[in-house]
Amino acid sequence: MAEEVKDIKKEENKKPQNNRRERNSKPVRVDDGMDKRLVHVRRVTKVVKGGRTMRFSALVVLGDGKGNVGMGIGKAGEVPNAIDKASVVAKKAMRKVAVVNGTIPHEVVGKYGSTNILMLPAEEGHGVIAGGAARAVLEVAGVKNIVTKIHGSTNRINVVRATMNGLLALKTREEIAARRGKKPEEI
Repeated sequence: MAEEVKDIKKEENKKPQNNRRERNSKPVRVDDGMDKRLVHVRRVTKVVKGGRTMRFSALVVLGDGKGNVGMGIGKAGEVPNAIDKASVVAKKAMRKVAVVNGTIPHEVVGKYGSTNILMLPAEEGHGVIAGGAARAVLEVAGVKNIVTKIHGSTNRINVVRATMNGLLALKTREEIAARRGKKPEEI
């Protein structure tokens, strides 16, 4: 009993962390087993005759950690509504990506607009070496070891879309063998 009280007091005495990386580093577990990661929220202002109208745009990435991942953008007058809309869009846009032993099967370059992202498979223990927006996509997809480098624009929406394009271009050995009419061992 005394140990439990000490543990509770230790947790109460901890100072809140204002580090952005620490706050956004853990995906939120949605009730259906999906990991939801809020990548970016933008405040958008439209100037009209009567003044300015403020709205919000949210970029959300959703995944199950087993190779399924989707991204969505939602717009609304308030941040929670924008996040909810983006989550619905992301869930509808879920796609299967090739993840083999916690990494990608081969190197690939994902492109979207002026953004290029080079993704290289990494050995066990390397971790996810990627920028913020690309890291969110890779972590919710279930990739544990990868090295990435972004070239060109680092706009978060473009980076997420380029990462998705690169992941969707991946092919496993079994897929290539089936396409060629051979056995996976022959390739």
